Amino acid sequence: MEMIEFDKYKKIIDPEYKNINLYELDDGSKFYVEPNFYTQLLYIKDHFFDKYDEVIDKIIEITKRNKKMIFTADFENPVVYKDGFYYREISDILGEVKLHFDNKGNPDSDWKD
Repeated sequence: MEMIEFDKYKKIIDPEYKNINLYELDDGSKFYVEPNFYTQLLYIKDHFFDKYDEVIDKIIEITKRNKKMIFTADFENPVVYKDGFYYREISDILGEVKLHFDNKGNPDSDWKD
């Protein structure tokens, strides 16, 4: 899956998860971006376009801070299972950049409790 936001980082193919994007930063930190997380990220781009770069920067900052990250739509049911990696959902990222998104009015939403 093409994720232009992360094109400047080294892309790695994990033999276990060939269809999941894995990136490596210059400091050796690694992060996976699961497709459903990316879909949510694009949805955030539509709603918070003026803050989108800040959201992307926060993803990179979190990765540098933790060294091994998996960005997932649902940390209880991730696509990628890796020991030693930390999991974050889009709501975690939004919380760190002080954004709030509530789409509970949509009955098909993944954002409801």
